[in-house]
Amino acid sequence: MSGVSTVTTPDKAPVRAWLPVMLALAAIWGCSFLFISIGVRELPPLYLALGRVIAGSVVLLAILVVKRESLPRDPRLWAHSFVAGAIGSAIPWTLFGYGEERIPSLLAGIWNGITPLVVLPIAVLIFRTEVFSMQRGLGLLIGFTGMLVVLGAWRVDSGADLVGQGLCMLAAVFYGLAIPYQKKFLAGTTLSGTSLSAALLLCATVQLAIVAPLVTRQAPPAPWSLSAEVVLSVLALGALGSGLAFVLNMRNIRLIGASRSSMVTYLMPVFSILVGVIVLHEHITWYQPVGGLIVLLGVAVSQGVLTVRRKQPIPAEAPAV
Repeated sequence: MSGVSTVTTPDKAPVRAWLPVMLALAAIWGCSFLFISIGVRELPPLYLALGRVIAGSVVLLAILVVKRESLPRDPRLWAHSFVAGAIGSAIPWTLFGYGEERIPSLLAGIWNGITPLVVLPIAVLIFRTEVFSMQRGLGLLIGFTGMLVVLGAWRVDSGADLVGQGLCMLAAVFYGLAIPYQKKFLAGTTLSGTSLSAALLLCATVQLAIVAPLVTRQAPPAPWSLSAEVVLSVLALGALGSGLAFVLNMRNIRLIGASRSSMVTYLMPVFSILVGVIVLHEHITWYQPVGGLIVLLGVAVSQGVLTVRRKQPIPAEAPAV
């Protein structure tokens, strides 16, 4: 395929090349759940997502102009960008918006932590960009157990809460599908991460501009009719969470592969919980953060951060001569 690499193994890169970027991504995306929670107070989730992709597109196009770079010209790259824009931006951002109408922002951040658990089987079974092992299978099992704990599977009296959690969980599933898709079809091209990210957001903008009025059956609210905090939240989601973060994430996918780059979700719940408690004064029940820790344990095992080692047999001593 012209302009697209089909490399199936993650690139090797020193920790100092990708860890600071991962920390910055965790802070940006962890705080995004706060901005979504504020935004849906006055905006339908579809229009919140539309405002986000428009703001992100403007930022990235401005960067392209400054750097004198162009958008992709290969029609096949645009086709892949259209798919990635839907599954990695338009759909999950809308789902998180609908989810945060029902649940606290910090709980949405916890659900985002399941992304690596979704990335792994999809990358192994569908895109063939990762290799499966018994340890990774154990990690998936631990993570699934953590998901049941976060849900409070033993409780049957929280229908609205479960709907909100289910929407956020589905959003994370779409993220898990988008990451290996980008690794296989977009990350190998010679174009810059800014150019590729701009193409993704432009495609998502077109998609949401068509779908939002049809689903909501109302025109988008005028920006001046919104409160300052909602407008600033949309701009922060676009400029930081969609613009800058997309470029940084594409860089990490290229450096360390789809599965390892998704490990940013280890740290995102920390930021989402902190800002949710400090800024929005949110509260959660005990089993939700406990389940989140179990999910992260499963992610750590599946990604090889925590290894399960077998005892090695002691070699017999050589007979004396």
